[in-house]
Amino acid sequence: MNDEIASSAFAALGHPNRIRVLRMLVRAGPDGLTVTSLRERLGVPATTFAHHLKALAEAKLVIQDKRGRELYSTANYPLIRDLASFLMVECCVDSACPPQIMETEKNLS
Repeated sequence: MNDEIASSAFAALGHPNRIRVLRMLVRAGPDGLTVTSLRERLGVPATTFAHHLKALAEAKLVIQDKRGRELYSTANYPLIRDLASFLMVECCVDSACPPQIMETEKNLS
């Protein structure tokens, strides 16, 4: 993970609907959800939804694959974990960390 990849991922998450989509996919697990199911759950017009999903896919936060006639989206769990770790990797290196921060970082590993 580097600053450019992290910046791209965070920029893609710069809209509440995109965060909602990603959280839905994280909850859905490795099987993911169909694009139709995601759009219906989010309750936004198809064109608006397509724009949000495209941004997430371009940032590689969402992986899409065709299964039969359906397009499925799945959260890119490794990238999401790397992104969280990227934020915390240098936690408190310039000062002493309170115990609760160190415990949180251990749980991300």
